[in-house]
Amino acid sequence: MDVFFEFFSLQDPNIRFVLAGTILLGISAGALGCFAILRRRALVGDAVAHAVLPGVCLAFIVAGGKDPFMLILGSFVFGLLSMVTMDFITRNSRIAPDASIGMVLSVFFGFGVVLLTFIQSTGYVDQSGLDDFMFGQAAAMVGTDVKVFGGLSLLILVLVVLAYKEFKLVSFDMSYARSIGYPVKRMEFLLALLMVMTITAGIQAVGVVLMASMLIIPAAAARYWTDSLGIMLVLAAGVGAFSGVTGSFISYTAPAMPTGPWMVVSAALVFFISFLLAPRRGEIARHIQRKRLSFKVACENILKTLYSMEEEDGKQERARSFDELRKRRYMSPRKLKSVLSSLKKRKLIEAYTGVHEGFVLTYDGRREARRLVRVHRLWEKYLTDHLHIADDHVHDDAESMEHLITSEIEQELQKSLGSPESDPHRSTIPYDVNDSHSAKDSGASQESENNGRKHRKK
Repeated sequence: MDVFFEFFSLQDPNIRFVLAGTILLGISAGALGCFAILRRRALVGDAVAHAVLPGVCLAFIVAGGKDPFMLILGSFVFGLLSMVTMDFITRNSRIAPDASIGMVLSVFFGFGVVLLTFIQSTGYVDQSGLDDFMFGQAAAMVGTDVKVFGGLSLLILVLVVLAYKEFKLVSFDMSYARSIGYPVKRMEFLLALLMVMTITAGIQAVGVVLMASMLIIPAAAARYWTDSLGIMLVLAAGVGAFSGVTGSFISYTAPAMPTGPWMVVSAALVFFISFLLAPRRGEIARHIQRKRLSFKVACENILKTLYSMEEEDGKQERARSFDELRKRRYMSPRKLKSVLSSLKKRKLIEAYTGVHEGFVLTYDGRREARRLVRVHRLWEKYLTDHLHIADDHVHDDAESMEHLITSEIEQELQKSLGSPESDPHRSTIPYDVNDSHSAKDSGASQESENNGRKHRKK
C-alpha cells in the first residue's frame, strides 16, 4: 500500500513523465486501432511496427545520438516506406496481401537488427539503451521524450476527432463514400499516416515488437461490448489508458519488469475478460444463447411432431405417449421431459394420465404447430420452384430454416409462391383461416378439444 500511494501521489517527476506518456499512447493507439480493426488492417500495423526499427537506427547514426526528433523522423519515414512497399508489391505482382505483409515485416526488421548490431559494435558513446526500442522502456523517458512522443499522441487524437465522420464512412462503406464524392484516397492515406504516427509515438514506451498489440488488443476488447463506433472508440481508449497505468505501476514496483510488455499483458487481460463476459458477444453469453436456441428448436420440433401425428391419423383428441414422441423425434428422456414441461407451462399442450396417458395439443399449440409446418413446406416449395433444387434435397434445409423465418418473410413467401396448396412432396400446406371465420374456427376448435377431454375422462 505504501508503494501504491507513493506511485499515485505523483510526487516523483519521473512517475509523472512515464504516466503521461503511456496514458496518451494507450488512448491514441486504442482509438486509432478501432479503424484498423474495422478495415481489417491489423496485420499492416504489425508490419509497420517492425519496419520502423531501421529508421530508429539510421536516425541514431545520422544524429550521432538519441535525439527524439530525429528518432521520430527516422521511424516515420521508414513506417511510410513500409506501407508504400506493401502496397506496391500487392498492386504490381501476384503476391497476396498477407504474403507482402510478411515479406516487408521480416526484411525491414532484419535490416533493423543488422543496423542495431552494427551500432553496438562501433562503440557509439550514446548507444546505451538503444536496444530498449525493441521492447520499450518507459522508465527511461524524460521530460523531453514525453513532450515529443506525448505531443505526437495528442495530435493523433485531435486528428481522429476532427476527421471522425470521414473515417467512419470510409471504414464502413467505402463505395458509398466514393460515390458521393468523398476523397477516399486521401482519407485512406491520412489513416495510414496516423497509424505510422501512433507506432512512432509508442516505440519509446512499448517498443517496435509489441507496438502492434497496443493497436489491436484494446480495439478488439472494445468491440465485444458495443455496436456503436463512438462508444467503441471511447472504450478502446479507456482500455489503452488502463493498460498504460497498470504497466507503469508494475514496472515501478518491480524495476526489472519493462513497462511495454506489462501494458500489453494488462490489455490482454481486459480482452480475455471481454471475450468471456461481454453481455452479447462474450463466450458465456453466446453459450447461453445457443442453449436457449437449442431448447426453443426442441420445443418447436415436439409441437410439429404432435401436429404431424394428428395429420396422419386425423385424431386431434388422441393423446400421444412419451415413448411415441421419442420414437418420432429422438432426444434424451431428460431433455424431452424438460421440453414437455415447458410446453405445458406455456399452455401449448395438455397432459393426461390414466388409460389415455399422453399429450395433446391445445388450440394455441396447434396454431403454433400449424405455422411451423406451413413455413417448412413453403420454404421447400420456394427452394424447388425458384432455386430449382431437387425435391429430395430440400427437407434438411427447411428443417433448420423453419425456426428462423419471421412472419414478414412468411408473408413474402406466400406472395411470391401464390399461396400454393401443397409442397413438393404433395403434403397440404396448412394456412390459417381468414379473419372473418377466425372466431368460428376458434369456437369449433375449442368445442372439439372439450369433447376430447370429456371422452378421455370417461
